Amino acid sequence: MSTELEALPQRHVLTVPSEPPAVRLARETAEQVLVEWGIGLRHPTVDPALLILGELVTNAVRHAAVLSPQVTVIYAAGADCLAFAVHDRHPYQPPLYGAATATGASGLGTVMELVITMGGTAVVRGDADGRGKSIWITLPL
Repeated sequence: MSTELEALPQRHVLTVPSEPPAVRLARETAEQVLVEWGIGLRHPTVDPALLILGELVTNAVRHAAVLSPQVTVIYAAGADCLAFAVHDRHPYQPPLYGAATATGASGLGTVMELVITMGGTAVVRGDADGRGKSIWITLPL
């Protein structure tokens, strides 16, 4: 699986208002770009990827909208991996890997369980100014 996200040849960027319809739009856009890139919607990575994407955009809308009027989703793919990031301008950076073992049914816990089960990776990258972050997910194809 490619580890350099910047080297992935396929890219698409979507910026939407931090409002509930962003979740549906992010998923629909993912489906469109995956088809355009030749990744069939029946590929075993696609359903978990869409669930993860939906959870991350939902979290951004629910928790970051007060400081982040927009959410940006970056979609990327290569021959052997699918990657995406959800970016907002809220400074809080959630601990990802602790979420997988947290008690309760948190959306981030579900995300991390799926990422780990699929052999993927997840990282939080803070903005240079400290006022936002991106959560990057990479899944093998």
